[in-house]
Amino acid sequence: MIQRALETIITDKFFQNKAILLLGARQVGKTTLLQQIAAKQGLSVRFYNCDEPETRNLFANANIATLQLAIGDNKLIIIDEAQKVDNIGLTLKLIVDNFKDIQLIATGSSAFELRNRLNEPLTGRKFEYIMYPISTSELVLTEGILEEKKLFESRLIYGSYPDIITRKTDVKELLTLLIDSYLYKDILALDEIRKPALLNKLLVAIALQIGNEVSYNELAQTVQSDSKTVEKYIDLLEKCFVIFRLNVLSRNLRNELKKSRKIYFYDNGVRNAVLQNFSALNLRDDTGALWENFFVSERIKRNEYRRSFAKTYFWRTTQQQEIDLIEETDGQFTAFEIKWNEKRKSNFPASFLANYPVKEKVIITPANYLDYLL
Repeated sequence: MIQRALETIITDKFFQNKAILLLGARQVGKTTLLQQIAAKQGLSVRFYNCDEPETRNLFANANIATLQLAIGDNKLIIIDEAQKVDNIGLTLKLIVDNFKDIQLIATGSSAFELRNRLNEPLTGRKFEYIMYPISTSELVLTEGILEEKKLFESRLIYGSYPDIITRKTDVKELLTLLIDSYLYKDILALDEIRKPALLNKLLVAIALQIGNEVSYNELAQTVQSDSKTVEKYIDLLEKCFVIFRLNVLSRNLRNELKKSRKIYFYDNGVRNAVLQNFSALNLRDDTGALWENFFVSERIKRNEYRRSFAKTYFWRTTQQQEIDLIEETDGQFTAFEIKWNEKRKSNFPASFLANYPVKEKVIITPANYLDYLL
């Protein structure tokens, strides 16, 4: 059994008269984690799945009397896929305010819908966490460093969704099923998505530009749409935890790029499934992009689980000087250059070092990456 990093973080917040909101894409293990927590804590639990119409109706216009029946004598109440319920924010507020001796947990796979419905009613009444595909640190804790190093290439190609890690067979089929049946599910259910074919074309275009600056106008031309539609779809893909944007850092220098972004996938396997390319690394021409996507996404997971609250950027000038990844913590910067080839020389631009308070600068390669993910 893989020990998930959020287990201790979540249980440490139990019974503080606040709801716990657990966000993350479908199939990342939210339900399994909560079932494990309930078993270990020895708490009586009631689990509600809001994919079921009866459950949605129960919570849509609930009052204190119906909620009392729904809660019963249980101490842990889990409401899964809560974004499916109308007025869910008001319902969760009623539970938090009127049932002080229970712990309420709500999960959601669409931050767009759930946050919109919860932010105002649950102001000051919730802790919020994001769960990702299994992180490198979680795998090392379970499997050990040597085993994880052996599986390094597999992680770059197939990613680390729980089904992929635990099944180890039929992984191509599982990943294709994952994107077709789960990751797209919430996105296509949103009113804003009118063109499913465009969504797929856009994801392919993004997958081919990992590590490069992304222009909404250029993407729009590629998928034969307009830039506003492309930006809206990217925003929804991000809020459903398929991709994330890395914005450019620009504060001091005239020649810095001011408005630019890169886009990465939260999971390499999903990226490769979009392209239907699971070739071995020695047969690919995008190994550097896979490596960069892997390290940046793993670093995001690492920072989230450590609650470091680091802000992340990349940096580039009009003269093509660049730093792949920058983290800002308490006004100090850590700069990362991400290189697949360990022998390739890399220098950090003097103009950046002279104008920003850099705490650490690191060249990340397959030889040392674990030092910065554990």
